[in-house]
Amino acid sequence: MKTLLAMTATVGIVFSGMAFGQEPIVIKFAHVAAVDTPKGQAAEFFKKAAEERTKGRVKVEVYANSTLYKDKEELEALQMGSVHMLAPVAGKFGPAGVKEFEVFDLPYMFPDEAALHRVTRGPIGASLLKKLEVRGMVGLSFWDAGFRVLSANKPIQTPDKMKGLKMRINSSKVNQAIMRSVGAIPQSMAFSEVYQALQTGVVDGADGNLSNLYTQKQYEVQKHVTLTHHTYSGYVVVVNKAFWEKLPADVRIEVEAAMKDATDYNTRIAVEDDAKSLAAIKASGKTEVHTPTPDEKKVWIKAMLPVQDEMAPRIGKDLVAAIRKEAGLTVD
Repeated sequence: MKTLLAMTATVGIVFSGMAFGQEPIVIKFAHVAAVDTPKGQAAEFFKKAAEERTKGRVKVEVYANSTLYKDKEELEALQMGSVHMLAPVAGKFGPAGVKEFEVFDLPYMFPDEAALHRVTRGPIGASLLKKLEVRGMVGLSFWDAGFRVLSANKPIQTPDKMKGLKMRINSSKVNQAIMRSVGAIPQSMAFSEVYQALQTGVVDGADGNLSNLYTQKQYEVQKHVTLTHHTYSGYVVVVNKAFWEKLPADVRIEVEAAMKDATDYNTRIAVEDDAKSLAAIKASGKTEVHTPTPDEKKVWIKAMLPVQDEMAPRIGKDLVAAIRKEAGLTVD
């Protein structure tokens, strides 16, 4: 009996040692933003939370600033399994075959963050994430980064000042329509190429959030910024479906919990970061920031709002109507 117990104990130690010595599961998380943006900070928070919650069974490798893939390449890389996790802008899923996500690019769709969160954190958001599975992706969460603004090397207080300007946008049919609605010429290009394009005059201005405008130093080569806040600037965190489903169930539960923690963190810092970025841009003295007056804001809304109905057939009229209702948006 003593011999049997000794043998059992020895076997237990061996298996325990084998389990302890196993290599951790590596999750490669790539994104195109700087580390000190809301997305970059949330990704680092997720890394720490996932590793702590799984007690080292998972190792998250975060590749920021387009160091692994540019934004035009990353979705294909995810679907091929070359990278496991991404956080692209929502509208990027349109060209990838899930056009419903372009609803987040529609101008003046969300009056404020509260209205936005009723959509992203409610049944509509959940149903949208579910649609990604047919494309080999699992949607995990929505991350915020404020609302988008417009920058240029000439004053653009009102929409008529946009006429003829070559404006950088991400690859979204909706963003193309927005630029055309104010007479600008949309220019789609990789995020990592924007600074040089602005610096050399390949484009005259850009559409983006304040955090990227600041951390990518785009404000240094843009003399004017107008706080139009015309479109939601946010991301969808996705993971390769085959990789996700192969994770042990208990590991997946902890990774999901870590993602929830990271999302809560992102929500807290997004508003703070927006304010800090704006203050830093103003303090630089390189860029003049214009806040539209109430009357000017009405002009911007009137110019861009028709894009909602123009693009509704592409995105889905029922979805647009459902989000308008949930967000409390009244369209005259």
